[in-house]
Amino acid sequence: MAEVLSSILVGSLSAALAVVHLFAGRLHFRAVPRSYWLSWAGGVSVAYVFVHVLPELGEHQRAFEETAFAFLERHVYLLALAGFAAFYGLERLAQQSRSPETVGGERTETSAGVFWVHVGSFTAYNVLVGYLLVHRTEGGPASLALFVVAMALHFAVNDHGLRNHHHDAYDDTGRWLLAGGVLAGTVVGIATTVTAAAVSALFALLAGSVILNVVKEELPEERQSNFWAFGGGAAVYAAVLLFV
Repeated sequence: MAEVLSSILVGSLSAALAVVHLFAGRLHFRAVPRSYWLSWAGGVSVAYVFVHVLPELGEHQRAFEETAFAFLERHVYLLALAGFAAFYGLERLAQQSRSPETVGGERTETSAGVFWVHVGSFTAYNVLVGYLLVHRTEGGPASLALFVVAMALHFAVNDHGLRNHHHDAYDDTGRWLLAGGVLAGTVVGIATTVTAAAVSALFALLAGSVILNVVKEELPEERQSNFWAFGGGAAVYAAVLLFV
């Protein structure tokens, strides 16, 4: 009975994360500029990675010592680096695909081929999030809640970046694929069981990817980001992570 209730809870939270992609583009806060709350959401996501995920990966290092990859002393962090580098490459691919000429003051969207590669990779990324959502239940309700809040805000940041690259193609197709990816990952997570080392590896890839996907939205000059909102989000969520 407990397993059934746990599956229902995780399924509901997965659906809530999927909804973020479906409606994030329609969120408008009259009292708060969009750049402020996006920067705040990015700060929360980064705080979660640095204060919660990376220390947890250090604790899981021992799981790899019992595998064939034990010769890699920093393998978990190498996987985080791989996740960072992979999504950096995808971002560069999307940027180079867009024409430098502008239409209505904005650069044109990416080509169809790049759209499928870029959005397909983020769909796989969301499958990973949905899968790991299942394993967050092992850490208790607090761990699960912190993960869901951080990922929901992170999805809002990703949604903004993807829509900026792909325009109507993202609204018509992309956001549905990403929403479905979360749900698919959760279904797979409920149906399968993997080793602690595998879960650690997946978290490492996610950590590196989250860092890149937040930083790329904050640093470019053309982004209307806000340092104080970003710093505030990071500080507030770091405090929550430390004391909850």
